[in-house]
Amino acid sequence: QVQLVESGGGLVQAGGSLRLSCAASGRTFSSYAISWFRQAPGKEREFVSAITWSGGDTNYADSVKGRFTISRDNSKNTVYLQMNALKPEETAVYYCAASTSFLRCRWAAGCDYWGQGTPVTVSS
Repeated sequence: QVQLVESGGGLVQAGGSLRLSCAASGRTFSSYAISWFRQAPGKEREFVSAITWSGGDTNYADSVKGRFTISRDNSKNTVYLQMNALKPEETAVYYCAASTSFLRCRWAAGCDYWGQGTPVTVSS
């Protein structure tokens, strides 16, 4: 069992940066791959980025490559998403999710545990 809590969302101007955190509880956190998703109003939840349990492999949606960076600190049970050069269309609630499968949790249905989300608003 893993409980996830996101933080770090807020209001930022276009072109600005935010760092989201996903803090996990549970002894087996380091066994889980972690993904970030986002969901804008009226839209489906979409994959943003993922990282393996060791941090040795990462994956990004094409729309965020070169601007977002995912990382993890297993000693702190935390995964981070550094978001730079944010765009207004990236306004959404951002969620982290955990799975035993790095590949499967690039689709929302393939993730096992979810946080409650943190809202990000990018103003133009």
